[in-house]
Amino acid sequence: MRNKSPGARHHRLIYLLSVAQRRLQRWMAAQPQNEVTPAQAGLLFILGKQDGVLMGEAGAALDMGPAGISGLVDRSAAAKLVERRADREDGRAWRVWLTPKGRNVLAQAKTDAAAVNAALTEGFTSAEIEIVARWLTSIQDKFPRDTARYPEE
Repeated sequence: MRNKSPGARHHRLIYLLSVAQRRLQRWMAAQPQNEVTPAQAGLLFILGKQDGVLMGEAGAALDMGPAGISGLVDRSAAAKLVERRADREDGRAWRVWLTPKGRNVLAQAKTDAAAVNAALTEGFTSAEIEIVARWLTSIQDKFPRDTARYPEE
């Protein structure tokens, strides 16, 4: 899968992507105004668009499995950001709803995300950011969450 064209450079993309993700996560978690983790903010963003989403749908949107989303919702409920309610039509399913505190924290998370996105894009043209966004999105297609697609070795 390596680009073998004469002008291609080895950019250590796996390493750079991994370090960038870890540094950004740590930096965001260390901000004193942040009342939530980046994962909790992601859940709040989803609920801000569609309150009362099924837990499985929230997990899929956040690229998390059942155990991961369950733990995230548990921690968010303990922080009084969300509440979990049984689905009216399917008693086995659970929906997640924003609390009043969750709505307030969501508003701050949106402001914080806008500032971080501004910092991330500073010094780059819109065209360059479009290419980066397209590249990052392509990773999700090239390496889907469903690992059953890959043969076992």
